[in-house]
Amino acid sequence: MITENPRIPLFDLALSLCDAMDLVSERLASHHKCVAYTAVSIADELGLSKEQKNQLLLAGVLHDSGALSEKERDDIATFNADRRHSHAELGYRLLKDFKPFHNIANIVRHHHVSWNDGAGSEHKGEEVTIGSHILRLADRIDVLRLADRVDMLVDKEHEVLGQVERIQNEIRMNSGKMFVPELVDAFIDLSNKEYYWFDITSSSLRSVLARRARSETIELDMEGLLALSNMFRQIIDFRSRYTATHTSGVAASAEGLAELSGFSERECKMIEVAGNLHDLGKLAVPKEILEKPAALTRREYNIVKCHPFYSFRVLEPVSGLEVINEWASFHHERLDARGYPFHHGEADLSVGSRIMAVADIFTAITEDRPYRPGMTGERALSILKEMAGESLLDPDIVSLLSSNFDDINSRRIAAQEPASRRYEDVMEIA
Repeated sequence: MITENPRIPLFDLALSLCDAMDLVSERLASHHKCVAYTAVSIADELGLSKEQKNQLLLAGVLHDSGALSEKERDDIATFNADRRHSHAELGYRLLKDFKPFHNIANIVRHHHVSWNDGAGSEHKGEEVTIGSHILRLADRIDVLRLADRVDMLVDKEHEVLGQVERIQNEIRMNSGKMFVPELVDAFIDLSNKEYYWFDITSSSLRSVLARRARSETIELDMEGLLALSNMFRQIIDFRSRYTATHTSGVAASAEGLAELSGFSERECKMIEVAGNLHDLGKLAVPKEILEKPAALTRREYNIVKCHPFYSFRVLEPVSGLEVINEWASFHHERLDARGYPFHHGEADLSVGSRIMAVADIFTAITEDRPYRPGMTGERALSILKEMAGESLLDPDIVSLLSSNFDDINSRRIAAQEPASRRYEDVMEIA
């Protein structure tokens, strides 16, 4: 029995989501962390408040949360792209309903508005804050750093200080156009300091950011953690119409099975959080695989098999999330140790992990997929019982589901219907 609420540092969890988003596109690996570091460093040069710098740290690591596919990530890596990016609006919609992110949602919303497009402080009647302008500049600086050699901006084979003059010149050329002149001046001062370039190309950048945020970051109680995990759920699922409601169904089914298994109210909330996070590693799976209307090849299936591993590793650094991580990330382990990726067996799998395994399969086989319609309840139970009989799933958990099928299935449907409506609402601007 778990008797204490976990208290999770907000920034640590946001940074873990940043790590997960980096899985979407190898080209933009570490981009979010570099943007966050550059943004807060420019804010330091300007003497902004601790609150503003904390908001920029969070906005930086989450600024592309609305870019849900590899193609979208690659599109935003073009320095002179002048079309309005829908991912900024989508990111705003995903972030705004989580109260601690309300202010950073507005920063994210306008981070592709150029200084001359916005006429300074407004864009289409809405305020464009200095935070958005800083984030805009930091984002484009890092795009220059990551640019391909064909862009004639950065020679990736050159040491980092050899890039400085070219990047400075490109930024200066766009002062008063794309960027606020005062912010450009602050960046030039910053970029003349070697430590800045060494930090953003360092393998320890994550820990550098974590140290800067530690004294400023609030801790999440259980309700806050549940709310944040619901936001994560949308980022995970909304990459594809076919996965748009999967996580909500798993979380609701797992919570129902946990109640029937005698879990406390606190533990039931924890398993709902775990359900919301269980497929975090699927951000590493290309959208075309998620939406393939046919059986996967061996290579494609091997790619899919990486997702619980990434879920576990991404959540592993977050203090206080150990039990939730175990429940979330072991959902493809099996009692006979033939699951993946860790091959844990019966002795290694807690009741929470076993519940998650049943909830995941139950939800997956009863919902529509590109290659088949959802199964009937009778067919779904038949498959689950067969798997229990083969020592893959816990027979007691499957029995609970069978005996309370209408209740659990109703919970699943009740959770998935609003998730589907939310998906349609959020994606109308994509």
